[in-house]
Amino acid sequence: MTPLIEFRDLCKTYVMGDTIVRAADHISFSVNEGEFVAIVGKSGSGKSTCMNIIGCLDVPTSGEYLLDGRNVGAMSKNELSEIRNAKLGFIFQQYNLLPKLDLLDNVAVPLLYAGKGKRERRATAQKMLERVGLGDKLHNRPNQLSGGQQQRVSIARALSNSPSVILADEPTGALDSRTGREVLEMLQALHKEGNTVVLITHDNSIAATAQRIIRLEDGRVTFDGPASDPKAGVEKAGAMA
Repeated sequence: MTPLIEFRDLCKTYVMGDTIVRAADHISFSVNEGEFVAIVGKSGSGKSTCMNIIGCLDVPTSGEYLLDGRNVGAMSKNELSEIRNAKLGFIFQQYNLLPKLDLLDNVAVPLLYAGKGKRERRATAQKMLERVGLGDKLHNRPNQLSGGQQQRVSIARALSNSPSVILADEPTGALDSRTGREVLEMLQALHKEGNTVVLITHDNSIAATAQRIIRLEDGRVTFDGPASDPKAGVEKAGAMA
């Protein structure tokens, strides 16, 4: 089986004055289609760098990142933009909804960039909003919703273009514990439906909701295995309590 996501000896370095910062230091891992993987680590561990590279928002300094068998590091900016829209669905901590658009038009944004017609965009957006339980709020604007509802809109938008990977960056970070649990349960349900989910978090209890943990420290992988493995360093009991 060809991995959906593959890092091959990947490095990402930044120059800050006279200092070279190794944000990703010879990282290798793969994610197969249908997996639910959490990339977890403290601030400065390299998890945000990995997220940006997985999301085609950045490219490695050396090594390779293959998405569905294609070498992302060799792509132009236009190609990166196209693959982001076609292959990736983003769920952000702060939702990143457009305040002047209603929910239908917010969810339809990826479809607009994909060149879909207005009728198809709106029909798909409505279907996705109904899927996350917001079918009665199609014409509301984001400021008329709670934080949890806005994150559900973000999930609907991420699903609208049938992405290969759902990339969730600290998706519960701006939510209370009860609403955060609901969002994590939604991600688990999406995984059970066959979606590939990559969750980026600093929180061990949130990482424990995934099948598999990739732990980073100082730009390196220190653990890669089942979330149930005691070496994963996570505790499911009391998660999001």
